[in-house]
Amino acid sequence: MSSVIWLVILAVMIVMEIVTLGLTTIWFGIGAIGAAIVAWMGYGFWMQLLVFAVLSLVSMALFRPLAVKYLNRDKEKTNIDEVVGKTVVVTKQIDNEMAAGEVQLNGMSWTARSESGRVIPEQERVTVVSVEGVKLIVK
Repeated sequence: MSSVIWLVILAVMIVMEIVTLGLTTIWFGIGAIGAAIVAWMGYGFWMQLLVFAVLSLVSMALFRPLAVKYLNRDKEKTNIDEVVGKTVVVTKQIDNEMAAGEVQLNGMSWTARSESGRVIPEQERVTVVSVEGVKLIVK
């Protein structure tokens, strides 16, 4: 294949990356650059294909984790997983049958349900075992 074809493949990969923003096709673009260079140097198709495959896989394995970490650093984290295991105070009696119950966590009121189904009175300390939607499941 000629180097022009590899450069066309590079252009297609760049366009696909711009459209998807998934950090998946850009690595094949890097492989296409290497294959274009090898084609320009006069090597045959199999060498071009080998360089394309190796560069694509190596660049994906080495650089994708760094790129994802760098590009996602401003992503706002909700830290909802940190809620599990926290001890909270019941502010309104928890009664699953009456669909009632509230706890206080970090100064905010959360709807709460009992994991076992038992009624939990106000002012009792409980532990958050999971989060289901906007409800804390406690024991």
